[in-house]
Amino acid sequence: MFKIKTKVLSSLEKCFLDESIYKKKETNSFRVFKGQRLCFQLACMRKDKHDQMTFTAPIIEGDLKEYVTVREVINVPSTYPAPIFNSDDFYLRKEIGLYPDPIRPLHYNGQLCLRPKRLHSLWFEVNIPREVKAGNYKLSVCLGEGPTGKVMTKKQKIEIELLDLELPKQKLIHTEWFYSDCIAEAHHVKVFSDEHFLLLEKYIKIAVKNGINMNLVPFFTPELDTYVGGERLTTQLIKIKVAGKDKYEFNFDLAERYIKICIDAGIEYFEIPHFYTQWGAAHAPKFVAEVYGEEKKIFGWETDSLGEEYKSFLSQLVPAIVDFMKSMGVDKKCFFHVSDEPHDDHLKHYISCKEQISPYLEGYNIIDALSSYDFYSSGALKKPVPFIGHIKPFLENKVEGLWAYYCGATAGKNGTGRCHGMPLARTRILGVLLYQMNVEGFLHWGYNFYHNFCSFDTINPFAESAGEYFAPSGDAFLVYPGESEPLESLRLIAMRGAMEDHRMLTLYEERFGREKTLSMLMDVVGYEITPDKYPRENEFYNKLSNRIIEDLISYI
Repeated sequence: MFKIKTKVLSSLEKCFLDESIYKKKETNSFRVFKGQRLCFQLACMRKDKHDQMTFTAPIIEGDLKEYVTVREVINVPSTYPAPIFNSDDFYLRKEIGLYPDPIRPLHYNGQLCLRPKRLHSLWFEVNIPREVKAGNYKLSVCLGEGPTGKVMTKKQKIEIELLDLELPKQKLIHTEWFYSDCIAEAHHVKVFSDEHFLLLEKYIKIAVKNGINMNLVPFFTPELDTYVGGERLTTQLIKIKVAGKDKYEFNFDLAERYIKICIDAGIEYFEIPHFYTQWGAAHAPKFVAEVYGEEKKIFGWETDSLGEEYKSFLSQLVPAIVDFMKSMGVDKKCFFHVSDEPHDDHLKHYISCKEQISPYLEGYNIIDALSSYDFYSSGALKKPVPFIGHIKPFLENKVEGLWAYYCGATAGKNGTGRCHGMPLARTRILGVLLYQMNVEGFLHWGYNFYHNFCSFDTINPFAESAGEYFAPSGDAFLVYPGESEPLESLRLIAMRGAMEDHRMLTLYEERFGREKTLSMLMDVVGYEITPDKYPRENEFYNKLSNRIIEDLISYI
């Protein structure tokens, strides 16, 4: 009789330490597209009453075992797992406590440390090369005693159907704002040193692996979530030299290294930081330059955004960035920003700021997060990025090139999101929503924001998942700073699943057309999906993928 109980679970399950394994639904069979990564969990719970530690190691058998990697889901504290006054009933938990999220390599020489009456989760990822022949495969997984190899649990059998189908390239543009300064701070390395560039590369590769295909490039330090008068650590790729009164020279050597890393990693689109400060565009972001041989700050909070000196600077900087990106062959894949989240009372000022840079950006994309349709309809911006909960008037008026964003603190009643307290199905529905809304791109502000509110201080993401009550846990970052590389999270993998759902629906559309795809989706769901009304159960994703797969196979 085994003293450790195990179950194979979907990647959408969350295993809290104080839960019972007997209430978890087992999932042992999977269908996988060629080139698609398969993820599942092995939930583990000791049934004995001894308090000593037990060390076990995963034992994998089967045709695909060489393609399997195993990690562990760990728990982190959350003091703010859900919005306090703006949450609904679609949460797993809302109380202060420990929440499963980071996925880290196994400790103890590749073993799992088990305590009694605690639910643990091992994370399995199967990366099957494209050249492997389509067909049915089997794996078995169990736990063995570390030193002896003695089998400690029942062998769990997994059936994998590798399809002779491949998902199309992701068409949806997906950006999660990337903070180079936070990486330097978390890993204690000098900005743009060789060590920093190596870490940047690792973080970018993890982003690309998970369906993030746009990167925020720090040509200058992004002035995002920074208190008035405060400064983030300088991360300015462009070296600037003051060459005379209102004359500047620009060196893009560091930027070239950064862009090459992005391209090699698979980044396709590039965001240029906002040329004006957040929430009103009143000032300039921080710029440092060489002034008579000394590095000094030349623009910042003290700079009037419409002042003549800054206007002259932009007239040289913006064309220089465009010319550089042309030389890299990616200028038409660039998206520029004016100011983040302007409100209606900023309209006149926003337009004046935009008019300072727009002459140099003819034919290029300018996008900004804003949720007022009146602001958009004034003509201030051709490509708005409204909050997903306020997107209805934009959809009704058939705005071309529409984007969407959300943030956890304003996810709204029943809205999609990625707070720690939410079910992962609530995170993953994003892909289906974005497909149905037919948007061009999705923006979120936090891939790796390791600061507290308005960047007064840096934080330890493993201890302060809510950034010291700044935003609900899960909103500010999708990856954790591991010892030498980023650690993925359950929420990041759910976001990857959302992007794959979008690609799956795109494949269906390529075969049958958009109208039939929407009709199929309606048939599977039973009603029209909206940002606050959508399937809530994990089984929906299997139901949808099976319907798509069967229709595609029948079509072939």
